[in-house]
Order: sequence, then C-alpha cells, then structure tokens
Amino acid sequence: MPSGPTRYHHGDLAAACVRAALELLEEGATASGFSMRAVARRAGVAPAAPYRHYADREALMTAVATVGYAELAEHLAQANPAPATAEDLADVAVAYVDFAVRRSVLFSVMFGEPCDHDSPERVAATEAVSAYVADIVSRCFPDSDSEALATAIWALVHGLAFLHLDGKLDASSPTAISATVRAAVHAVLDLANSPAALRG
Repeated sequence: MPSGPTRYHHGDLAAACVRAALELLEEGATASGFSMRAVARRAGVAPAAPYRHYADREALMTAVATVGYAELAEHLAQANPAPATAEDLADVAVAYVDFAVRRSVLFSVMFGEPCDHDSPERVAATEAVSAYVADIVSRCFPDSDSEALATAIWALVHGLAFLHLDGKLDASSPTAISATVRAAVHAVLDLANSPAALRG
C-alpha cells in the first residue's frame, strides 16, 4: 500500500500521474472505475494537468503497464542475471510468479487489460519479455525448438501466476510458491527434453 498521496514535483508530471494512478488502483479502484480528475486530485495538480501527457484514462493505464514491465524485467534479472541451466530458468519462473503475487495490482494492469498496439513503449515492453524468455530457452536447450518451448514455458508460468493470484494454488509463503513453480517447470522441461520429444 502507498505510504501517502503522491505530490507533483515540477518537471515530473507524467511520472506523478502514473504513481497517482497506481496508488488509486492499490487502494481498490478498478482500471475502468476511476477518473483522470481523481488522478489529478491525488497528484495535487489541476484537473486538466494529466491531459498534457495522457489523452485519456486508457493512455494512462498503458503508461502504468509499461512501468510494470520495466519493474518485472528488473526483478527477473535480479533473480538470475545470466540464466543458462534448467534450474536457472526455474529461478526466473519463481521470480515471475513472486512479482505477480507481490505486485498483484500492477500485474493485473499489465496483463488484465488489452495490449495497446498503438503504444510503441508497451509493445516494446511486451516483446522484451517474450525475447527474454526465448533467449534463456535457446541458451539452456540449444537443441530444442526454442520458440515453441519459450511460448510453452511463458504460458505455463503466466498461468501459474494467475492461479496463485486467484487462490487456486498456495501463495501463503515464498517457499510454497517456489516449490510449486519449480516442480511445474521441471516437469515440462523433463518432458520436452525426453528422448521421445527430441525425436519429434
């Protein structure tokens, strides 16, 4: 939860609006249920001020999501800066789900809203996540169909994230999350790299 209302500092209006929007979301507002006026009030600026940077609420949500993708990328890199093995890949998967649970509101904005294909920043951010996973898979499993395996792993881990968020899987502790995610990732990787799978 935020420690207090955002306050605008000269030269930082765009970022202040993003922080204000995220605060409102973390306090229970929905992406479609708050106004630009509420964002302005939270940021401590005039009602028209947010429109200097964001044409409407949807554009502001895109900006919030883009910030989220940057934070996610940083979180994954911190988990394992140079993943090269199946266990390294499991580390990254655990970090992905951990981010989703810890930053559940931000994660929901990132993936619960349609991707704005008119926003080059958001498109680039989503493509960066996809490329990141594909790069790990190609290094960990050079003999596999890296594109297909990367898609399968991202789908698996993303699904695990939402199952934890929805209370279908135990998210009571980091240990519980780690055990579930590692087991699932290794199960898929073991199957993908079995002799039968490699023969195609």
